[in-house]
Amino acid sequence: MPAHRVRPDVTVLSDSLEVPGIGHIPANAFVLHAEQPVVVDTGLGLPDRDYLATLSAVLDPADVRWIWLTHPDRDHTGGLFALLSAAPKARVVTTFMAVGIMSCERPLPLDRLFLLNPGQSLDVGDRTLTGFRPPLFDNPCTVGFFDDSTGVCFSSDCFGAPLPTQEAAQAPDVREVGAETLHDMQLLWASVDSPWVENVDEKRFLDTFQPLRDREPELVLSTHLPPAPGITGPMLATLGSTPGLAPFTGPDQAALEQLLAGFEPPGAPAP
Repeated sequence: MPAHRVRPDVTVLSDSLEVPGIGHIPANAFVLHAEQPVVVDTGLGLPDRDYLATLSAVLDPADVRWIWLTHPDRDHTGGLFALLSAAPKARVVTTFMAVGIMSCERPLPLDRLFLLNPGQSLDVGDRTLTGFRPPLFDNPCTVGFFDDSTGVCFSSDCFGAPLPTQEAAQAPDVREVGAETLHDMQLLWASVDSPWVENVDEKRFLDTFQPLRDREPELVLSTHLPPAPGITGPMLATLGSTPGLAPFTGPDQAALEQLLAGFEPPGAPAP
C-alpha cells in the first residue's frame, strides 16, 4: 500500500484489487492532517495487506482522533478494529444504520461512536467537515463529506472506476488515464456498484448533484478512483448520464465451469 500526499494536509493510502472481467479497482483510504487528525476508511481486509503499518508510516495511530467510516462494506473496514486498538482516543464517525449492520459481525464499541447524518457537520479543530449523500452509492449508510476549509470532497464509492492496470488504479492523478477511458470506466462502475440507476427518475436523481454543484470541489477523492483534481464538471456530466443505464451482469455458472476447465492440466480425466 503506497502512500502519497496530494495536498499538504491530505495523504492517500493507495491500494487496488483486480477483478477479472472488470479491471483493477482502486481501494483507497485517506488521512486528513487536521488539528484533530482524521482517517477516512480503513482499507481492504485481505490477509496480505497491513493497513496499520502503512498508516503508521504517515501518522502515529495514537494521534488519530476521528475515523470517518463512509460506509461499513468490507473494502472500507479492513483495518478498523486494529486502528481502534492502536488509537485509543479515536472515535468512529458513522451512522445509526451502519452500527446496526456491523453488529451482525463485530459490534462497534458504543462509547467510541459519533453518529452523523448527511447535512450534519463535525468540528475537527481547524476546520469543519460537512457530510453529504453522494449521488451514486452501493450502501444505504453512505456518507461522504466536504472539507469546509479546503473544499476537497471525499466521495466514498461515488466517481469510482475500474482501470486497466494496477499502475493506473494507484496513480497519483486519474487524468493520467485519459478522459475517454475515465468516462467509459465510470459508466461501467456505475452499472456494477449502483445498478439501481436503471430505474431512477432522472430529474430527482440530478437534484442529488446539487451539493456538488454548489461546492464545485477542485479535488475529488473517491475510494475507488485515483485523486481527481480539476475535472469535477466532466465527471458530474458522466454521472448525470447514468439514469437508465443497464446494470452489469456477471458471468454465470457455465462461464465459471469453462474458466475452471481451463485450469485443468493437459490429459486430466474429465469429472
